[in-house]
Amino acid sequence: MTGHNPTVVLVHGAFADGSSWAEVIDRLRARGVEALAVANPLRGLAHDGDYVAGVVNGIDGPVVLVGHSYGGPVITHAASKTPNVKALVYVAAFGIDKGQSALSSVEDFAPVELNTSLVPQQFPDGDGSDTEFTIRRDAFPSVFAADLPAEVTAIAAVSQRPVAARALGEPLSVEPAWKSLPSWFVVATADNAINPDSQRAAAVRLGATTVEVEASHAIALSRPDEVSDLILAAVDAVA
Repeated sequence: MTGHNPTVVLVHGAFADGSSWAEVIDRLRARGVEALAVANPLRGLAHDGDYVAGVVNGIDGPVVLVGHSYGGPVITHAASKTPNVKALVYVAAFGIDKGQSALSSVEDFAPVELNTSLVPQQFPDGDGSDTEFTIRRDAFPSVFAADLPAEVTAIAAVSQRPVAARALGEPLSVEPAWKSLPSWFVVATADNAINPDSQRAAAVRLGATTVEVEASHAIALSRPDEVSDLILAAVDAVA
C-alpha cells in the first residue's frame, strides 16, 4: 500500500480503552496502513466528539474514522467537523441521527443483559457531581466479552473506563456525518451490550455496507480479522 493511504483513527467505546484495538492495529500495520487509537474521554457526546475531531484535524492527509459501541455516536459527531475524514466504520455500535442519543436509539428493541448490570457511581464535576457507570465485575464477561478467555476478561473487568451517564443520554446536536460520507458497519450477532437487531437497524439507517459476525461486544479483540477486513475495505474504497 502507498503512502497516500488514509490513516485509520480508532475510537473505543464505554468501559474500554485504546488497548481494545491492539489486534486490529497489528493487522492494519501488517497491510501497511497507519492506525491511531484515540483515548475517548467518555464524558459527553459533544465533548468527546469535539475532542476526537481535534485529534483528527491534526492528522495530515485523509482519515478513515472507526467507532466501536458508544464510539459510533462520537465519530458521527466528530466527522461533521473534520474535512479530512473520507469514510466511517461502525463496529458493534450505536448508529444515531440528529436528535437521537445512544440510549434513545435502542429503546424500541428488546433489553440486553447490560441494562441490568450497570453500577452507578458519583464523580466530581465542577462544583457538583455527576453519575458514571461501570459494568458489574461478575457480569462483565457475559455482558461484554463472552467469547474471550477468562484471564482476559478478569483483567478487563477491573480496568474498565467508566462512562458518564450524560454521554449515553445526550442527543446528537449536529448533522450526522454519515449523511455525506460512505459508511461500513459490522454487526456483532452475539452481542449482550447492544441488541444485534438495533445494530442492524442502525446500519440500515446509515445506508452502510454491512457484514454480520458471530461475536460478543468485544468483537475487535475476539474477531480482529473480520473487523480489520471491513476497515481495509473502507480504506481501499477511499484510497
